[in-house]
Amino acid sequence: MKNLFKSTAAKVSVGFILGVSTVGGVASAAGVFGGNVTNACVDNKTNAIYASLNGTCSASRTAVTLGSSTSSALPAVTSIKSIVAKVSPSVVTVNVTAGGNSDTGSGSIYKSDATSSYIVTNNHVIASAIGGAGTIEVELDNGDSVPATIVGADSNYDLAVLKIARGNQPAIQIGNSSTLNIGDSVIAFGSPLGLDHTVTAGIVSSLNRPVTTGTTGTESYVDAIQTDAAINPGNSGGPLTDSLGQMVGINSAIATLGSSFSGQSGSIGVGFSIPISEAQRVINEIIANGKATRPVLGVYFDTTYTGKGAKISGLTANDAAQKAGIPSGSIVTAIDGIKIPDSVTAIVRIRAHAPGDSVSVTVTLPTGGSKTFTATLGSATTN
Repeated sequence: MKNLFKSTAAKVSVGFILGVSTVGGVASAAGVFGGNVTNACVDNKTNAIYASLNGTCSASRTAVTLGSSTSSALPAVTSIKSIVAKVSPSVVTVNVTAGGNSDTGSGSIYKSDATSSYIVTNNHVIASAIGGAGTIEVELDNGDSVPATIVGADSNYDLAVLKIARGNQPAIQIGNSSTLNIGDSVIAFGSPLGLDHTVTAGIVSSLNRPVTTGTTGTESYVDAIQTDAAINPGNSGGPLTDSLGQMVGINSAIATLGSSFSGQSGSIGVGFSIPISEAQRVINEIIANGKATRPVLGVYFDTTYTGKGAKISGLTANDAAQKAGIPSGSIVTAIDGIKIPDSVTAIVRIRAHAPGDSVSVTVTLPTGGSKTFTATLGSATTN
């Protein structure tokens, strides 16, 4: 199986594969899909749901009965069935043919105007067709198959944007992954194992899970949402939505214990999605410029180091770490107060930022003792 990867931080003794199928008080309601909750309010601008202790709502919110068919403030978002009806028209199947091989992935209609539409998927779904090496067809929800071109791709974040000459398509509603909590309900859409129009439901199992994909030199670093919603090969690039039908993640990879379908490995309830709140910057840059930027700390990590933390083996001249005064040989133990057990976690935490962001980096100095530095991240452009 190509494109094997592992989660260093998770230290789980299972293999990981990319999800592409080779053919042949505030109380968030993000964890609620059905039932009647009479005391609830919906924000008139954001559609966020809040608990109401006394049955009344402020002027900026509308009272609703969750699960009620008469709730005009919350249309078609109170059950899995209605969420599927809302989201499915925005979900596409991505078929790639290159070198005599055919691969299937998934995608979401991100943006559409009168003449064309932009589709978000994973870089690894379309990588074999980059540079004219293959062709891409996008199958819409109505069954139409439309040729697609690659606007841009970024292997650093495992993201890609396609464009089709078909306008006025239903774009998926974008959510806010930064508000997710462990235990919130989510739904995965896509074409696992080539089976289009597939929907699975589950919960957020973990957040900020450091995961790497790809091979040395072309790794993707994912600050992943972990979910037990069944994600299989072919789900890659499809949306992970919350219980409002808003995309909060882009399905990217799964963990597996073995083979379960024609040589492909199947879901064991451990899937990973790229948080949309981090992906949006990259997606928008690709649409605007054909390529994206990534934040740079300006360090080399010692990949042979086996202790706790991420050991800096060298610095790049005039980049963020050197300007901040971080000495080579230091061991990074925390970034923005989050513990760093290894170099993969350090890279993921940096990549979760944008160029120009200020970060605090806590290190154990080569001479001993701990010190926290403030660094302003530099910028690098996708090759």
